[in-house]
Amino acid sequence: MSLNCLIIDDEPNAVDLLEILVQQNTQWNLLGKCYNALEAIALLKTSKPDFVFLDINMPQLTGMELAALLAKDVKIVFTTAYSEYAAESYSFETIDYLLKPITLKRFLAAMQKIEGYFGSRDAGRKPGADDNEYFFVKSGKVLRNILLADIHYFEGEKEYVRLVTPAEQILIYRRLKDIDEQLQPPFVRVHNSYIVNTKQINKIQDNHIYIAGKQIPISEKFKDQFMKVIQQRIF
Repeated sequence: MSLNCLIIDDEPNAVDLLEILVQQNTQWNLLGKCYNALEAIALLKTSKPDFVFLDINMPQLTGMELAALLAKDVKIVFTTAYSEYAAESYSFETIDYLLKPITLKRFLAAMQKIEGYFGSRDAGRKPGADDNEYFFVKSGKVLRNILLADIHYFEGEKEYVRLVTPAEQILIYRRLKDIDEQLQPPFVRVHNSYIVNTKQINKIQDNHIYIAGKQIPISEKFKDQFMKVIQQRIF
């Protein structure tokens, strides 16, 4: 798969290793190598990478600070020697998180994940319509396989999202907006803090949705969109 990428890291040896891994194992186009965040900001004015390899510990601006400045369509593969930043990294447009030193085995796994992400995005296929559809949810260090039909709702809570099923609640370190972009009906955004599975709704009353005893507000911002979906199921 042909993708455009950029390496941002203040360690020359780490940059050289990533460059070799990219050139020897992928068909990606390496747009450039930046050794600090200011170089990256300058290059990004004229370049359009699909994703960047971004080191977290850098002078002037850290990788996390730079990530907050990147355009939403620029995805991130964080690289660092410190595992404690993993949870925070998924509050950005993060595809993967690579711990240094990066091995060939781990790079190849990341390559599959990166190409899988862009392949599914370009196909324009959003999960949601098929009761047998599933996706993998990253919670901490674990990838959980979840059937979409089992999900009651998603609830946004600051830096993470709570996924609720009849059996459990799972914390996902993603933004609710990002999850909403990956779903289609029967999943509908009804509030800044909620995405609901309309198949799981017990009743709708007084601008509130009731799912398994949970009362969820419907905000004016999302009400029209929600009711368009519901009207298709009203006799």
